[in-house]
Parts: sequence; structure tokens; C-alpha cells
Amino acid sequence: MKKIITSFVVALSWLLLWPHAILYVFSSQKKEIYADIMRDMSYRHAKLKGICAVLYVLFLDRHYRTLFYYRLGIASIIVSWLWRGEPSFNITSGHILGGVFCVHPSSTYLNARSIGRNFTCRQNTTIGNKSDEKPNERPIIGDNVSLGANVIIIGNVKIGNNVIIGAGSVVVKDVPDNAVVVGNPARIIRYQC
Repeated sequence: MKKIITSFVVALSWLLLWPHAILYVFSSQKKEIYADIMRDMSYRHAKLKGICAVLYVLFLDRHYRTLFYYRLGIASIIVSWLWRGEPSFNITSGHILGGVFCVHPSSTYLNARSIGRNFTCRQNTTIGNKSDEKPNERPIIGDNVSLGANVIIIGNVKIGNNVIIGAGSVVVKDVPDNAVVVGNPARIIRYQC
């Protein structure tokens, strides 16, 4: 039954989202979009690949549509009015590598200088600058970083690779590689092996 439903959703998404498919095929961010989709599909336990996977997730998940439109850049104007993304999920980051997975990211604002591969965030995440006087002092986030719900990372900080930041943490200082941090202000509670 699940296979029939998946096939129906894919067929319907082809019918409704063909302009998205065209933009994906010609996008300069195709590799990054595909990395995002494959990470998302691993959580959905669906066995789709390529353009079918892209359209399947675009059809079902408006949070992902926000990320997809960010990846398309100015070309997203052509299709974003057709299928809207999540209005409370904003991405204005400089450069984000592939493999982003956002778990119901309502009320989330990503405004980092850069974000590495395999980034995960949850609802109510805020990443950005500390003050209007210093708009370029934004965080740099490494690879394989996972953020819990209600995390705030602000200022000119660097988050290393393989870092876990616990729910409700406020990060205003650098975090080294492989650290697990929690609290307000965030402190290291252990290192991962």
C-alpha cells in the first residue's frame, strides 16, 4: 500500500511541479540540492532517487521548499509563488554546503557566514549577528553540526566540525571540534570520540 501511495504522490508531483524539475535540472546548485534530498529521504524511509525524490519531497514538505528556493537563488521567483515555502523559516546565510536537514524548522532564521555539510537544525533556531552595528559578524558553522530546538548562535563565533548543541543553548563563544555543548551560556559537557 505504501508503494502505491508513494507512486501516486510522485505522479502528482510531476504533474504539479514540472517547472521545479526544469529549474533543478539546470541549477548550478544541483549537487547541493541532491545532497539535501538524499539526507531527507533517509529519514522518510522512501526508496526514491534523482528528480523523483526531489519532486516527492517538494510536494510533501513546505519547509524543504524554503531550502530549495534558497538554493535556486533568483530563479526561485519563477516558481515560489506557485508552491510557497514555510514563511517562518528564513535562510539568508552566505554559503551552505549540501546535506542540510531541518526538522520542522518553524520560527527558524539561518544567517551564518557559512554552514558546512550535513547540518541539522530544529524549530526556533536563530543564527545571526549580535547587533545592527556589526552585521557581518555572523557565525561560521563546520561540517556535521546538529542543533537542538531553541538554539541561539550569535556573533562572530566559529562552530567546529562534528558538534552537537543541546536544546535551549545560547552560543556566544567558539566551540571546538567534536564537542557537545549545552546551556545558557553554552558550555562543553563532553567530547565525542
